[in-house]
Amino acid sequence: MSNEAAAAKAAVESADQAAQSLHQRLMSSGHERPEDDRCPICFDLIELPMGRHSKLNACCMKRVCDGCVFAARQRGMLDTCPFCRTNVPTDDASELAMIQKRVKKGDAEAITLLGEQYYYGELGLAKNVPRAIELHTEAAELGSIDAHSKLGHMYYKGDGVEEDKRRGIYHLQQAAMRGHVLSRHNLGAVEHKNGNYQLATQHWMITAEMGYEMSLNHIKKMFKEGQATKAQYAEALLGYRDAVEEMKSPQRDEAKRLGVSP
Repeated sequence: MSNEAAAAKAAVESADQAAQSLHQRLMSSGHERPEDDRCPICFDLIELPMGRHSKLNACCMKRVCDGCVFAARQRGMLDTCPFCRTNVPTDDASELAMIQKRVKKGDAEAITLLGEQYYYGELGLAKNVPRAIELHTEAAELGSIDAHSKLGHMYYKGDGVEEDKRRGIYHLQQAAMRGHVLSRHNLGAVEHKNGNYQLATQHWMITAEMGYEMSLNHIKKMFKEGQATKAQYAEALLGYRDAVEEMKSPQRDEAKRLGVSP
């Protein structure tokens, strides 16, 4: 074997080993949601999807669950943040100023949120997807899991940027290994689309057991179609029910009963 052929073979083997190592880390880590998924007041994990069951406050970048928002309103805190007691912004300009203040301090989550405002063209900003990608990239480098997730979606779908599925999957993997539920779920969708049903089931079992109903529904459908086993569906169902039960509280139940929106 020539030196060139030997070097090529070694490079392939090294790449295969790296890919296998990444796969092992991906499937063995990120089975628990990150601490930022907990309400900073009651310390319980926020129900999924979090955007529907909590409010992100621009003043402190803390996401407070609907139960604690409801309890704060009962105590007469109608115009202040339930966590830091700052007066809530009364218009888009005030809210944007709060976000930008935290961006200047290098707050990764604030940078992610500002990127989202550019992405959708909200808070008085003109829609600017390239600027959104710049901000999400900066936030990801600073450690934002949400920024990795958003970049994963953008690059994989070619949403506002040239499609790059490999880069998209990389960002989804980075978020999933740190417990980001939607990123893990989306990796399962990628594997399912590619016909890798066992891998898809493994991803969705992890997220179902974190309390994500959509993953559970996908496993149920796969079971009916013979792509997942009865035992896998049963395990996912039990895990899902346990996770949902752990996220319940009297305050959250009362907020739901009264239709209180965070």
